[in-house]
Parts: sequence; structure tokens; C-alpha cells
Amino acid sequence: MTRERIGWLVLLGLAIALFTWIARNTYWTHIQVPMPLKGEAATNPFYILERFSQALGARTRWNRGISLPPGNGVVFISNWDWDLSSDRRQRLESWVESGGRLVVDGSLIKGTDSFEQWSGIGQQTRKQARRGALDLAPPERCYTLDEEGGTADAYTICGMDSTRFLTVHRKIDWALRREDSGLQAVRVRMGRGSVTVLNGTPFARRGLFDDDNGMLFVTATQLRRGDEIHFSSESSQASLLRLAWQLGWPVICLIGIGLTLAIWRSSVRFGPLAAPTQTARRSLAEQIRGTGQFTMRIGSAGALHAAAARALNEAAARYINAYEYLPGAERMRALAQVTGYEADSLAAALNYSGSSRSEHLRSALELLEAARRRILLKNTRSRHGN
Repeated sequence: MTRERIGWLVLLGLAIALFTWIARNTYWTHIQVPMPLKGEAATNPFYILERFSQALGARTRWNRGISLPPGNGVVFISNWDWDLSSDRRQRLESWVESGGRLVVDGSLIKGTDSFEQWSGIGQQTRKQARRGALDLAPPERCYTLDEEGGTADAYTICGMDSTRFLTVHRKIDWALRREDSGLQAVRVRMGRGSVTVLNGTPFARRGLFDDDNGMLFVTATQLRRGDEIHFSSESSQASLLRLAWQLGWPVICLIGIGLTLAIWRSSVRFGPLAAPTQTARRSLAEQIRGTGQFTMRIGSAGALHAAAARALNEAAARYINAYEYLPGAERMRALAQVTGYEADSLAAALNYSGSSRSEHLRSALELLEAARRRILLKNTRSRHGN
């Protein structure tokens, strides 16, 4: 027998041994796994409690804030900040003292001094000394509680906090106590109403269906057919946009309308609002005369005269040989010969220095422009042979 065959036999024996061990130490069974919550049950933490209360003949309502039922109704609050608003706290306290029934679970009582001062119910941590050390054993999830002030029945309750217990500074009207854990549920009278505190969250998720938790809910709320019970929680708040719409939708609508009108007013239009009117056109001569009159009216006649003289000299330099290099008298004679005007008149017009508003300036400008046009007209005709 070769080594390779021996190795395969060893592996086969190990596989058989492993399979035999698994077959002897495992078994098949069926386990029911609850399906995930859907719809309103996934968003409403009191969905099961509401349906349970409705089945018992009560009317229910769920609020993320606080709403008060009639004077003899029930308010159940969980994950609620007692000190967030003094106004709503005072309204709730007045409602209880006038006959309302308030039930809170352990998610409220922790760290709230004002609630303890008003109701007389507080909470303390339980320490068990064992040979000088703390008892670190995991607490039981469900245990039996004895009733005080009621029918003296025993409840098997799940979801209580066995590491803490309740303290009371008022006369107890009803309570559940565990011998080694202290008070786990307490009710005291407040005026014509009552306050019931649970040391834990026994109704969270599907906790209502555990052992006697359903009976505990009925006893804690003193639920009767026809009661109105309001559930309040701040554990899950709506988004900022949703709250803004719920509380200020008129303002949001007005702002939206204003922005829409502003955008529409400043946007580019597809066409004019009205057909354009017929516009009159001015000739070039009218434009030139209007510009000149405006220039003289605002006192800039000197610039107008300088421009006219410069235009005449440029036209003459273009068509009179060596015009720029001729002396003054000879330049005027050459200019007079080309234009047909007197040399003295042209010299006086070119060197005018009188008033800017006199008729002499107008005459000088007319003479300079006429001379320039004659130079251009004469040379244009000779160039084309006509």
C-alpha cells in the first residue's frame, strides 16, 4: 500500500469521525422568529398598546408632544423630557391634580429632580454587598412581584430594572414590590388624580405579550371601558422640514408665492409686452447740426471750432502739395485758390478767438466746413473725370 493511499484513508476516517460527532451533538428544531414591524407599527412606539386599549373599549391617541384628554382620562408617557418646558409641565401637573391619571415608565424618571419634588417618587440604585464586593450577576429579565394596596395578587413581570428601585415620600395607594429588589411600581394620589411610575419599560416593543405585562398595563392605567388614553413620546421626532410645515405652513406658502412672483417678474420674457411704436429717423445732417448746437449750448464751442479747423487742414494737406510746410500767408493763398474763398476770410475763420456764443463763431464754422467740402468735392470730380 502506497503512502498516497494511506493518506486518503486517514482523511476519510477523520471526515467520518467529524460527521458522526456532528450527528450526535446537533438536532433539528423549529424556532419562531417574529417578523419585522411594518407600516404604522414600525413608526408608532405605542401601536400595540393602542390596539390593546381599543380592544378593551378605550379611545386612544398618540402624540410626539403632549396632549391632554378630558379630566378623568389617562396619559401614558415614555422617553419624555419632564424639564424641557415649564409651561407644558405645569399644564400636565394641573391636569393630574384636577382628576387625571398619569402613568410614566422608567425612561422618564431617571435624573429628573423636579418630577420627584412634585410627585414624591424617586429612584435609587441597588447595591448588594457580597464579601465587600458588588454583585455583578446579570439581572433576571422576568420575575414575580407582590402587590400592595390592591388584591394582594402576584404578577410575573418582564422588562423591569432590577438594578434600581423606587423611593416614595408620599402615602402609597398601590405598589408592586420584590422582596430583594424593592418597589418596582408605585401609585400615589395627587389631588383628585394619581401618578403611577413603573421602574422599567415593560411595554417596549412586543413586551406587552410577556407573562403578566398586559395585566400590569390595565392595572397601572386603571383602564376602564370608555376611557380616553393619550400616549406621548419624544423618542422619535419628525424631521425639521416636516415640523416647519406642520407649525408654519401659512408662512411657507406666503414666502413661496412671493419668491415665485419675484422670479417671474425678473425672468426673461418671450417678447415685448406691447408692439413697438414707429420711431422717426433723423438724417445725418440733422444729427450733425444737433450735436453742434448741443456742444455750443454747454459752452464747448472751442472744441467744436478746433475740430472744424483740424478737419479743413487735414483735407487741404491731402490734396495741396507741401501744405503743411508752407508759411501762413502762402498757405492761405493756396487754400483760397483751391476753395474759391478769400484768403483773409479763411485766415480769420481758422484763427478765430472771439466769443463762443456770437454769430461770428457760427459764420466761421460755416466757412470752414464749406471750404473743406469744396476741397473734397473738387478732388472727387477730377479723380473720376466728371
